[in-house]
Amino acid sequence: MQPPPPPEVIKVTTDRIACDGSGEVSADLGHPRIYMRIDAETGFVECGYCDRRFVLEGGPADGAPK
Repeated sequence: MQPPPPPEVIKVTTDRIACDGSGEVSADLGHPRIYMRIDAETGFVECGYCDRRFVLEGGPADGAPK
């Protein structure tokens, strides 16, 4: 059984990102800001609070044509 897909996928151009859960909601309604680094082997990282998946453009998890 596969895990459910992430609620939101955000493509990024750097391997270091920050997430506070804001976007469609005010930052006041999000979660504490956390800093994460995308693993080079997987090409993505998921936020432990909101489950957003950050995908490195051109990386292994990027489904876009190269």
